[in-house]
Amino acid sequence: MNRELITLTQKLINIDSSNPPGKEKEVISFIQSYLAELGVPSKIYEFKKERPNLICAINSINRRKKIVLTPHIDTVPVTGCWRFGPFSGKVYKGRIYGRGATDDKGNAAVALYLIKILKQEKILLKNLDLVFAFTADEETGSDYGIKPLLKKLRGVDYGIVLDSGEFDIVVAQKGLLHIKIEIFGKEAHGAYPERGINAIEKSVYILKDILKEKLTPHAHPLLKETTVNIGTIQGGEKVNIVAGYNSFELDIRYIPPFKKEMIIKKIRKIIERYKVRYKIQILASQEPLQIRKTHFLIKELKRVLRHYRITPCCKPSFGATVINFLKDKGIDTFAFGFGSKGCAHTTNEYVKIDNLVKGVKILKTYLLQLDALFEKKKKIP
Repeated sequence: MNRELITLTQKLINIDSSNPPGKEKEVISFIQSYLAELGVPSKIYEFKKERPNLICAINSINRRKKIVLTPHIDTVPVTGCWRFGPFSGKVYKGRIYGRGATDDKGNAAVALYLIKILKQEKILLKNLDLVFAFTADEETGSDYGIKPLLKKLRGVDYGIVLDSGEFDIVVAQKGLLHIKIEIFGKEAHGAYPERGINAIEKSVYILKDILKEKLTPHAHPLLKETTVNIGTIQGGEKVNIVAGYNSFELDIRYIPPFKKEMIIKKIRKIIERYKVRYKIQILASQEPLQIRKTHFLIKELKRVLRHYRITPCCKPSFGATVINFLKDKGIDTFAFGFGSKGCAHTTNEYVKIDNLVKGVKILKTYLLQLDALFEKKKKIP
Protein backbone atom coordinates (compact mmCIF):
# COMPACT_ATOMS: atom_id res chain seq x y z
CA MET A 1 0.00 0.00 0.00
CA ASN A 2 2.76 2.45 0.90
CA ARG A 3 4.27 2.76 -2.58
CA GLU A 4 0.91 3.24 -4.32
CA LEU A 5 -0.30 5.77 -1.77
CA ILE A 6 2.95 7.73 -1.98
CA THR A 7 2.76 7.82 -5.78
CA LEU A 8 -0.86 8.95 -5.68
CA THR A 9 -0.03 11.77 -3.25
CA GLN A 10 2.92 12.82 -5.40
CA LYS A 11 0.79 12.96 -8.55
CA LEU A 12 -1.73 15.24 -6.82
CA ILE A 13 1.07 17.51 -5.58
CA ASN A 14 2.68 17.58 -9.05
CA ILE A 15 -0.39 19.41 -10.36
CA ASP A 16 -0.45 23.13 -9.59
CA SER A 17 -3.93 23.99 -8.28
CA SER A 18 -3.05 27.31 -6.66
CA ASN A 19 -5.95 29.51 -5.59
CA PRO A 20 -5.79 32.33 -6.46
CA PRO A 21 -6.01 32.27 -9.41
CA GLY A 22 -7.96 29.00 -9.17
CA LYS A 23 -6.45 26.21 -11.24
CA GLU A 24 -8.42 23.16 -10.15
CA LYS A 25 -9.36 21.79 -13.59
CA GLU A 26 -6.26 19.64 -14.14
CA VAL A 27 -6.32 18.01 -10.71
CA ILE A 28 -10.04 17.23 -11.00
CA SER A 29 -9.37 15.66 -14.43
CA PHE A 30 -6.72 13.47 -12.80
CA ILE A 31 -9.12 12.39 -10.03
CA GLN A 32 -11.85 11.63 -12.56
CA SER A 33 -9.46 9.44 -14.59
CA TYR A 34 -8.24 7.66 -11.46
CA LEU A 35 -11.80 6.80 -10.45
CA ALA A 36 -12.72 5.73 -13.99
CA GLU A 37 -9.87 3.19 -13.93
CA LEU A 38 -11.41 1.76 -10.75
CA GLY A 39 -14.81 1.57 -12.43
CA VAL A 40 -16.23 4.24 -10.14
CA PRO A 41 -18.50 6.75 -11.90
CA SER A 42 -18.22 10.39 -10.93
CA LYS A 43 -19.96 13.64 -11.68
CA ILE A 44 -18.52 17.09 -12.27
CA TYR A 45 -20.18 20.27 -10.98
CA GLU A 46 -18.81 23.59 -12.20
CA PHE A 47 -20.03 26.87 -10.70
CA LYS A 48 -17.43 28.95 -12.49
CA LYS A 49 -15.76 28.13 -15.78
CA GLU A 50 -12.79 25.78 -15.30
CA ARG A 51 -13.29 25.66 -11.51
CA PRO A 52 -14.78 22.14 -11.24
CA ASN A 53 -15.81 20.01 -8.26
CA LEU A 54 -16.18 16.23 -8.36
CA ILE A 55 -18.56 13.89 -6.57
CA CYS A 56 -18.61 10.10 -6.52
CA ALA A 57 -20.94 7.88 -4.51
CA ILE A 58 -20.76 4.31 -3.23
CA ASN A 59 -24.26 3.27 -2.23
CA SER A 60 -25.05 0.76 0.50
CA ILE A 61 -27.50 -2.15 0.33
CA ASN A 62 -30.22 -0.72 2.57
CA ARG A 63 -29.38 2.99 2.02
CA ARG A 64 -30.49 4.01 5.49
CA LYS A 65 -28.04 6.89 6.05
CA LYS A 66 -25.64 9.00 3.99
CA ILE A 67 -22.26 10.46 4.92
CA VAL A 68 -20.16 12.89 2.87
CA LEU A 69 -16.37 12.90 3.09
CA THR A 70 -14.89 16.06 1.62
CA PRO A 71 -11.30 17.19 1.08
CA HIS A 72 -10.49 20.27 -1.01
CA ILE A 73 -8.10 20.16 -3.94
CA ASP A 74 -7.04 23.80 -4.27
CA THR A 75 -3.99 25.16 -2.46
CA VAL A 76 -2.62 28.54 -1.47
CA PRO A 77 -0.04 29.95 -3.90
CA VAL A 78 3.66 29.13 -3.61
CA THR A 79 5.70 31.61 -1.57
CA GLY A 80 9.23 31.68 -0.20
CA CYS A 81 12.34 29.67 -1.07
CA TRP A 82 11.81 25.90 -1.07
CA ARG A 83 14.36 23.20 -0.29
CA PHE A 84 12.67 20.95 -2.85
CA GLY A 85 10.49 22.05 -5.76
CA PRO A 86 7.02 23.05 -4.49
CA PHE A 87 5.37 20.70 -7.02
CA SER A 88 8.01 17.98 -6.87
CA GLY A 89 6.38 15.64 -4.36
CA LYS A 90 9.90 14.83 -3.19
CA VAL A 91 10.15 11.98 -0.67
CA TYR A 92 12.71 12.67 2.05
CA LYS A 93 13.08 11.03 5.48
CA GLY A 94 9.54 9.65 5.62
CA ARG A 95 7.88 12.82 4.34
CA ILE A 96 6.39 13.95 1.05
CA TYR A 97 7.18 17.59 0.28
CA GLY A 98 5.20 20.03 -1.84
CA ARG A 99 2.53 22.70 -1.86
CA GLY A 100 -0.69 21.16 -0.58
CA ALA A 101 0.98 18.06 0.91
CA THR A 102 -0.74 18.73 4.24
CA ASP A 103 -3.42 21.18 3.08
CA ASP A 104 -5.08 19.30 1.56
CA LYS A 105 -3.80 16.86 -1.06
CA GLY A 106 -2.56 14.28 1.44
CA ASN A 107 -6.10 14.03 2.78
CA ALA A 108 -7.49 13.86 -0.78
CA ALA A 109 -5.05 11.02 -1.55
CA VAL A 110 -6.26 9.09 1.51
CA ALA A 111 -9.88 9.45 0.35
CA LEU A 112 -9.03 8.30 -3.19
CA TYR A 113 -6.98 5.35 -2.01
CA LEU A 114 -9.75 4.35 0.38
CA ILE A 115 -12.13 4.17 -2.58
CA LYS A 116 -9.64 1.87 -4.32
CA ILE A 117 -9.40 -0.39 -1.25
CA LEU A 118 -13.20 -0.63 -0.99
CA LYS A 119 -13.41 -1.62 -4.66
CA GLN A 120 -10.50 -4.08 -4.55
CA GLU A 121 -11.78 -5.82 -1.44
CA LYS A 122 -15.37 -5.73 -2.74
CA ILE A 123 -16.57 -4.08 0.47
CA LEU A 124 -20.21 -3.07 0.26
CA LEU A 125 -21.69 -1.38 3.31
CA LYS A 126 -25.17 -2.41 4.39
CA ASN A 127 -26.63 0.84 5.67
CA LEU A 128 -24.32 3.78 5.04
CA ASP A 129 -24.05 5.47 1.64
CA LEU A 130 -20.66 7.07 1.04
CA VAL A 131 -20.35 10.31 -0.89
CA PHE A 132 -16.88 11.67 -1.68
CA ALA A 133 -16.75 15.36 -2.64
CA PHE A 134 -13.48 16.78 -3.96
CA THR A 135 -14.02 20.51 -3.91
CA ALA A 136 -12.57 23.69 -5.37
CA ASP A 137 -12.12 27.21 -3.99
CA GLU A 138 -11.74 26.39 -0.28
CA GLU A 139 -8.82 28.76 0.11
CA THR A 140 -10.80 31.84 -0.99
CA GLY A 141 -14.24 31.28 0.51
CA SER A 142 -15.79 28.26 -1.30
CA ASP A 143 -18.15 30.35 -3.45
CA TYR A 144 -17.36 27.99 -6.35
CA GLY A 145 -16.89 24.92 -4.16
CA ILE A 146 -18.66 23.30 -1.25
CA LYS A 147 -21.18 26.13 -0.73
CA PRO A 148 -23.06 25.73 -4.02
CA LEU A 149 -22.20 22.02 -4.22
CA LEU A 150 -24.21 21.29 -1.08
CA LYS A 151 -27.35 22.40 -2.93
CA LYS A 152 -26.78 19.48 -5.30
CA LEU A 153 -26.39 16.90 -2.55
CA ARG A 154 -29.63 15.43 -1.25
CA GLY A 155 -30.35 13.60 1.99
CA VAL A 156 -26.90 13.87 3.57
CA ASP A 157 -27.03 13.03 7.29
CA TYR A 158 -23.40 13.30 8.38
CA GLY A 159 -20.19 14.93 7.20
CA ILE A 160 -16.46 14.56 7.66
CA VAL A 161 -14.38 17.47 6.41
CA LEU A 162 -11.00 15.92 5.63
CA ASP A 163 -8.93 18.98 6.46
CA SER A 164 -7.09 18.53 9.73
CA GLY A 165 -3.71 17.32 10.95
CA GLU A 166 -2.23 14.61 13.17
CA PHE A 167 -5.60 12.82 13.56
CA ASP A 168 -7.08 15.77 15.46
CA ILE A 169 -10.88 15.83 15.68
CA VAL A 170 -12.17 19.37 15.16
CA VAL A 171 -15.43 19.68 17.11
CA ALA A 172 -15.83 23.46 17.51
CA GLN A 173 -15.23 26.52 15.40
CA LYS A 174 -15.56 30.23 15.94
CA GLY A 175 -18.04 32.24 13.97
CA LEU A 176 -16.70 34.70 11.44
CA LEU A 177 -18.05 38.21 10.96
CA HIS A 178 -16.39 40.67 8.60
CA ILE A 179 -17.98 44.10 8.70
CA LYS A 180 -17.31 47.51 7.21
CA ILE A 181 -18.29 50.52 9.34
CA GLU A 182 -18.61 53.94 7.75
CA ILE A 183 -18.59 57.08 9.92
CA PHE A 184 -19.93 60.34 8.47
CA GLY A 185 -18.68 63.62 9.96
CA LYS A 186 -18.53 67.19 8.71
CA GLU A 187 -15.65 68.80 6.83
CA ALA A 188 -14.11 72.08 7.99
CA HIS A 189 -10.83 74.00 7.75
CA GLY A 190 -8.08 72.27 9.74
CA ALA A 191 -7.38 75.52 11.59
CA TYR A 192 -10.94 75.51 12.96
CA PRO A 193 -11.63 71.88 13.95
CA GLU A 194 -14.48 72.98 16.23
CA ARG A 195 -16.49 73.90 13.13
CA GLY A 196 -16.52 70.35 11.85
CA ILE A 197 -17.08 66.77 13.02
CA ASN A 198 -13.93 64.70 12.55
CA ALA A 199 -14.93 61.23 11.35
CA ILE A 200 -11.44 59.83 11.95
CA GLU A 201 -11.40 61.11 15.54
CA LYS A 202 -14.84 59.62 16.21
CA SER A 203 -13.66 56.33 14.69
CA VAL A 204 -10.67 56.25 17.04
CA TYR A 205 -12.94 56.55 20.10
CA ILE A 206 -15.37 53.99 18.70
CA LEU A 207 -12.60 51.48 17.93
CA LYS A 208 -11.11 51.94 21.39
CA ASP A 209 -14.48 51.11 22.96
CA ILE A 210 -15.07 48.10 20.67
CA LEU A 211 -11.67 46.66 21.60
CA LYS A 212 -12.19 47.35 25.31
CA GLU A 213 -15.73 46.03 25.60
CA LYS A 214 -16.47 42.30 25.64
CA LEU A 215 -18.65 41.59 22.61
CA THR A 216 -19.59 38.25 24.18
CA PRO A 217 -19.94 38.10 27.98
CA HIS A 218 -17.98 34.93 28.72
CA ALA A 219 -15.32 32.61 27.32
CA HIS A 220 -15.78 29.21 25.66
CA PRO A 221 -13.99 26.16 27.14
CA LEU A 222 -12.38 25.31 23.78
CA LEU A 223 -12.55 28.47 21.69
CA LYS A 224 -11.64 30.91 24.48
CA GLU A 225 -12.57 34.58 23.89
CA THR A 226 -14.20 36.41 21.02
CA THR A 227 -11.52 38.36 19.15
CA VAL A 228 -11.55 41.56 17.07
CA ASN A 229 -8.98 42.53 14.46
CA ILE A 230 -8.95 45.99 12.83
CA GLY A 231 -8.08 45.05 9.27
CA THR A 232 -8.32 48.36 7.40
CA ILE A 233 -8.95 52.02 8.12
CA GLN A 234 -9.38 54.72 5.47
CA GLY A 235 -10.44 58.34 5.73
CA GLY A 236 -9.65 62.00 5.30
CA GLU A 237 -8.84 64.06 2.21
CA LYS A 238 -5.96 66.28 3.30
CA VAL A 239 -3.99 67.08 6.41
CA ASN A 240 -5.54 70.54 6.82
CA ILE A 241 -9.16 69.42 6.33
CA VAL A 242 -11.33 68.05 9.14
CA ALA A 243 -12.16 64.54 7.92
CA GLY A 244 -15.78 64.31 6.89
CA TYR A 245 -15.65 60.55 6.27
CA ASN A 246 -13.86 57.49 7.62
CA SER A 247 -14.35 53.75 7.23
CA PHE A 248 -12.82 50.72 8.89
CA GLU A 249 -13.19 46.97 8.54
CA LEU A 250 -13.30 44.50 11.41
CA ASP A 251 -12.62 40.76 11.47
CA ILE A 252 -14.59 39.38 14.43
CA ARG A 253 -14.22 35.72 15.43
CA TYR A 254 -16.92 34.90 17.95
CA ILE A 255 -17.88 31.94 20.07
CA PRO A 256 -21.00 29.77 20.29
CA PRO A 257 -23.81 30.00 21.22
CA PHE A 258 -23.86 33.68 20.24
CA LYS A 259 -25.25 34.99 16.94
CA LYS A 260 -23.97 37.74 14.66
CA GLU A 261 -27.09 39.84 15.34
CA MET A 262 -26.10 40.13 18.99
CA ILE A 263 -22.56 41.23 18.03
CA ILE A 264 -23.83 43.88 15.63
CA LYS A 265 -26.36 45.15 18.18
CA LYS A 266 -23.55 45.73 20.70
CA ILE A 267 -21.45 47.55 18.12
CA ARG A 268 -24.38 49.79 17.21
CA LYS A 269 -24.80 50.77 20.86
CA ILE A 270 -21.12 51.70 21.07
CA ILE A 271 -21.25 53.85 17.94
CA GLU A 272 -24.45 55.59 19.00
CA ARG A 273 -22.77 56.91 22.14
CA TYR A 274 -20.91 59.34 19.88
CA LYS A 275 -23.98 60.70 18.07
CA VAL A 276 -22.66 60.37 14.53
CA ARG A 277 -24.21 59.12 11.34
CA TYR A 278 -22.93 55.67 10.43
CA LYS A 279 -23.51 52.65 8.26
CA ILE A 280 -22.66 48.98 8.93
CA GLN A 281 -22.17 46.58 6.03
CA ILE A 282 -21.72 42.81 6.49
CA LEU A 283 -18.94 41.65 4.16
CA ALA A 284 -18.83 37.98 5.21
CA SER A 285 -20.49 35.84 7.83
CA GLN A 286 -20.31 32.28 9.19
CA GLU A 287 -22.05 31.09 12.34
CA PRO A 288 -20.02 29.39 15.10
CA LEU A 289 -20.51 25.68 15.64
CA GLN A 290 -19.92 22.89 18.08
CA ILE A 291 -20.59 19.17 17.93
CA ARG A 292 -20.81 17.36 21.26
CA LYS A 293 -17.83 15.24 22.26
CA THR A 294 -20.41 12.65 23.29
CA HIS A 295 -22.00 12.57 19.83
CA PHE A 296 -21.93 9.00 18.51
CA LEU A 297 -19.84 10.05 15.49
CA ILE A 298 -17.11 11.33 17.81
CA LYS A 299 -17.34 8.48 20.32
CA GLU A 300 -16.97 5.88 17.56
CA LEU A 301 -13.98 7.66 16.03
CA LYS A 302 -12.29 7.83 19.43
CA ARG A 303 -12.69 4.05 19.79
CA VAL A 304 -11.10 3.47 16.39
CA LEU A 305 -8.18 5.80 17.14
CA ARG A 306 -7.48 4.01 20.42
CA HIS A 307 -7.51 0.70 18.52
CA TYR A 308 -4.66 2.10 16.39
CA ARG A 309 -2.88 3.36 19.52
CA ILE A 310 -3.56 7.00 18.82
CA THR A 311 -4.75 9.16 21.72
CA PRO A 312 -7.94 10.95 20.58
CA CYS A 313 -7.72 14.73 20.71
CA CYS A 314 -10.80 16.91 20.28
CA LYS A 315 -9.77 20.42 19.26
CA PRO A 316 -11.24 23.72 18.19
CA SER A 317 -10.63 25.57 14.95
CA PHE A 318 -9.92 29.27 15.44
CA GLY A 319 -9.98 29.89 11.70
CA ALA A 320 -12.80 29.38 9.23
CA THR A 321 -13.21 25.97 7.60
CA VAL A 322 -16.04 24.57 5.50
CA ILE A 323 -17.57 22.78 8.50
CA ASN A 324 -19.94 25.73 8.90
CA PHE A 325 -21.43 25.30 5.45
CA LEU A 326 -22.39 21.67 6.16
CA LYS A 327 -23.74 22.54 9.59
CA ASP A 328 -25.92 25.28 8.05
CA LYS A 329 -27.59 22.52 5.99
CA GLY A 330 -28.42 20.56 9.15
CA ILE A 331 -25.59 18.04 8.64
CA ASP A 332 -23.82 16.78 11.78
CA THR A 333 -20.20 17.48 10.87
CA PHE A 334 -16.68 17.50 12.22
CA ALA A 335 -13.22 17.86 10.69
CA PHE A 336 -10.57 15.16 10.75
CA GLY A 337 -7.37 14.50 8.85
CA PHE A 338 -3.84 13.28 8.52
CA GLY A 339 -1.75 16.34 7.68
CA SER A 340 1.36 17.38 9.56
CA LYS A 341 1.02 19.97 12.29
CA GLY A 342 2.29 23.46 11.54
CA CYS A 343 2.83 22.75 7.82
CA ALA A 344 -0.27 24.23 6.18
CA HIS A 345 0.46 27.31 4.04
CA THR A 346 4.19 27.17 4.86
CA THR A 347 7.34 27.04 2.79
CA ASN A 348 8.63 23.43 2.60
CA GLU A 349 5.17 22.05 3.36
CA TYR A 350 5.17 18.28 3.85
CA VAL A 351 3.05 15.37 5.04
CA LYS A 352 4.29 12.30 6.93
CA ILE A 353 3.92 9.08 4.94
CA ASP A 354 3.08 7.16 8.11
CA ASN A 355 0.11 9.50 8.72
CA LEU A 356 -1.31 8.76 5.28
CA VAL A 357 -0.91 4.98 5.64
CA LYS A 358 -2.60 4.99 9.05
CA GLY A 359 -5.23 7.39 7.71
CA VAL A 360 -6.49 4.91 5.12
CA LYS A 361 -6.74 2.13 7.73
CA ILE A 362 -8.46 4.36 10.30
CA LEU A 363 -10.99 5.77 7.84
CA LYS A 364 -11.84 2.32 6.50
CA THR A 365 -12.29 0.86 10.00
CA TYR A 366 -14.33 3.87 11.11
CA LEU A 367 -16.81 3.63 8.24
CA LEU A 368 -17.20 -0.12 8.77
CA GLN A 369 -17.83 0.47 12.47
CA LEU A 370 -20.43 3.16 11.76
CA ASP A 371 -22.18 0.84 9.32
CA ALA A 372 -22.24 -1.94 11.92
CA LEU A 373 -23.53 0.49 14.54
CA PHE A 374 -26.52 1.36 12.34
CA GLU A 375 -27.20 -2.34 11.87
CA LYS A 376 -27.43 -2.91 15.62
CA LYS A 377 -29.69 0.02 16.44
CA LYS A 378 -33.35 0.18 15.63
CA LYS A 379 -33.27 3.93 16.03
CA ILE A 380 -30.35 5.42 14.17
CA PRO A 381 -29.07 8.70 15.64
